[in-house]
Amino acid sequence: MTRGILSIYWGDESKLPIERLKTSVKKFHPDLPHEIIKIDAPSGQASSLNRKSEILDLSPFSETLFLDLDTVVMGNLDYGFEKAKTFGLALAICENPWGRRYSKIFSGDEVEYNTGVIFFTNKSQDVFDRWKKLAGEVDSEMVGVDNGQIFRMSANDQGSFALAVEQTGFNPFVLPHNWNFRPLWHRSFFGPIKIWHDYSDPPPFFDEINAYYSKTDSVIQFHQG
Repeated sequence: MTRGILSIYWGDESKLPIERLKTSVKKFHPDLPHEIIKIDAPSGQASSLNRKSEILDLSPFSETLFLDLDTVVMGNLDYGFEKAKTFGLALAICENPWGRRYSKIFSGDEVEYNTGVIFFTNKSQDVFDRWKKLAGEVDSEMVGVDNGQIFRMSANDQGSFALAVEQTGFNPFVLPHNWNFRPLWHRSFFGPIKIWHDYSDPPPFFDEINAYYSKTDSVIQFHQG
């Protein structure tokens, strides 16, 4: 079994924090291969996100962690790999957990997952096969509110992924948001943080608390703000 990390991108790599991610991976997993693949997709178009549905095909590994390029690894990730080996998929629920914001796909209580951090193996082949099919077929327009104004995103990969999970009846292992920490929305947590997911850099505070939690006598505490 080979274990590794996969990231994909399209467009101008000079605008992406690729080196930041690579450096963070090397800090905690210096021997883990990290494949970063540029794919042919229209830069700046929401529909390009649907190319994420191909990551199982693109991965050269039998155990894979897919990471968006705006992530930062902040701790050892072996637990996520082990859960994916057992369950086939290990990932976190999206900060907005309601699939029905994709109003042309869902209308009930279906769950949306965040696809920026996904541990997976071939056990989840059915999910990825369905995801690829749905990504090219369903209308994944997302409706939201920003500063009191309704906006529409023409396409989003997470809608079709959530539908693939629903249709296949697959039960992924759900990781807590410490494994896919979104600081714009996650305003509180119990440390440590495993993966930071934002284009902004983690403030020094996060390195400090993670250093504290690396001690065997540390006490898990609530953090806010």
